[in-house]
Amino acid sequence: MEETISLKELFQTLKKRMALIIIITLVAVMASGAISYFVLTPVYQSSTQILVNQAATEEGQYSTSEVQTNLQLINTYNVIIKSPAILEIVSNELDLGMTSGQLNSKIAVQSEQNSQVVTISVQDENANRAAEIANKTAEVFQREIVEIMNINNVTILAQAEVTENQSPIKPQPLLNIAIALVVGAMAGVGLAFLLEYMDNTVKTEQDIEKIAELPVIGVIATIDNTAETANRAERTTRLRGETIGS
Repeated sequence: MEETISLKELFQTLKKRMALIIIITLVAVMASGAISYFVLTPVYQSSTQILVNQAATEEGQYSTSEVQTNLQLINTYNVIIKSPAILEIVSNELDLGMTSGQLNSKIAVQSEQNSQVVTISVQDENANRAAEIANKTAEVFQREIVEIMNINNVTILAQAEVTENQSPIKPQPLLNIAIALVVGAMAGVGLAFLLEYMDNTVKTEQDIEKIAELPVIGVIATIDNTAETANRAERTTRLRGETIGS
């Protein structure tokens, strides 16, 4: 027998399991909020920018070939910035007690396409330390690149600063709660349909019709024992009154 499910049946299933869906959703939201606010450690980010200078010719005009050379060097600079040659000096001068590998995991280097500006971003659990690492990395790179590549065309454009009441970049509690709300609701709906699919009990006349493929011709009504007892007592009392009266 091929079974089909109507939209009405779907809505009936959701209505019947609505309490379960709401409970699962609330549990997911509360768990996400508790973890975001009380378990996860806030992480702050600070960024500084450096510029690979455009070299000018003797006539005071910028040479296109030299600009292109600087652009091509940016990828090399990005690698050098995160190399042990730079990060070990940063760690020592700031007395961080970190290896170059540990410091590397906190630093991200980005450069826009066809741009000579490189952004050094640092993520750390301490906002002040993140700014210090970013600024020190730019400073050490500017100093050491002279010896590493025998060039002096790097300028620090902007220092990393810690703003008042700076917000962490992660975790994002509201975003986490919103995701938990959606995931919890989906899990609740999925569990509701799973329970309905696994429920093989017969509860209504419609269930009998589906299973037996026969029409229901009669239904035995449920008898309320309390009402039946009251009716019997009333009849007994009335009969006794009639007997006494006669």
